[in-house]
Amino acid sequence: MFHRPLFPRLAVLGILAALLAACASGGKQLPPASYGDGSVVPSEEYTIGPLDEITIHVWRNPELSADKVRVRPDGRLTIPLVQDIPAVGKTATQLQDYIAGELSKYIEQPIVSVIVNTPEGNFTQQVRIIGATPQPASLPYRANMTALDAMIAVGGLNEFAAGNRAKLIRLDRERGTQVEYRLRLTDLIRKGDSTANVMLKPGDTIIIPESRF
Repeated sequence: MFHRPLFPRLAVLGILAALLAACASGGKQLPPASYGDGSVVPSEEYTIGPLDEITIHVWRNPELSADKVRVRPDGRLTIPLVQDIPAVGKTATQLQDYIAGELSKYIEQPIVSVIVNTPEGNFTQQVRIIGATPQPASLPYRANMTALDAMIAVGGLNEFAAGNRAKLIRLDRERGTQVEYRLRLTDLIRKGDSTANVMLKPGDTIIIPESRF
């Protein structure tokens, strides 16, 4: 009976193992989250999504203000004097500028402020955590959110997690490509290594593999 040489098979398996190891350890490294004075700044990246709850305040015109108004599934909302305002895809600043422009048809120099109370509906503005964690989840992004914040929300790592082989997948919006970053979640959660904590952005996905052993 003819037997194929064993060596080529072992060589192929070795190459595959090396590639898998390279993938597991691949990716860029993000800088640690900063906790110094002045490091906490409002996020300019959040865009409003369907079902978000918003408060709109018109200075000196309380009758035109709207408290806790919900963005409709069609992406629009309504306040006194202004119907069917297109809200989805706008930042709070862009929305308040739009509303001020519409109200200027009725009142002189309106001053409008917009606050997003509860971000709910915009999938691209959420942070997803999947893999070896007790409660995989999709979390609404909030300003200055870190990997530690996200891990606390999902209950940390489970007993099988290989947290130091975790990855963060982030969309490069300018190039339209995904970028992979390394995370050290075991060092962060179980060793308290603050240098392993990183800032998150809307749309990030954290993938936590299980240990091979």
